[in-house]
Amino acid sequence: MTSGSEPPAYTPPSRPLGVAILAVLVGLFGLLWILGGLLIVADVGAVTYFNGGGLPSLLHQTGLVAGLIVFVLGLIILGLALGLWHLRMWALVLTLIVLFVELVSYGLAGNFVSLGFIVALVLFVYLLAVHRHFD
Repeated sequence: MTSGSEPPAYTPPSRPLGVAILAVLVGLFGLLWILGGLLIVADVGAVTYFNGGGLPSLLHQTGLVAGLIVFVLGLIILGLALGLWHLRMWALVLTLIVLFVELVSYGLAGNFVSLGFIVALVLFVYLLAVHRHFD
């Protein structure tokens, strides 16, 4: 027997289609960065191996550090994509900050009619419009 005084069952917030698409694209971008970092590390290792370890130590270490930095940035980007997918407020804020910095950099360069500026502006406005879906 149900009465009208029971609270409705919890329903998770709906994910807007644009946020889902953005999360998937950011996730793919993150995976590419991860792959790139792994390829850099593998390339440095292969060059060192096939040269018989003849590379200067500093060049070898710089390549490894660069590959690891790219790999870690890819993990961060992938984490941001997961945050957007799960509608986390921190992911929205971080994405808005990145888009704002991109808009400012395009503005400082005077590229107000470039495709990058227009896409960043549309994404920024869209995410502000759907911010109520994030928790």
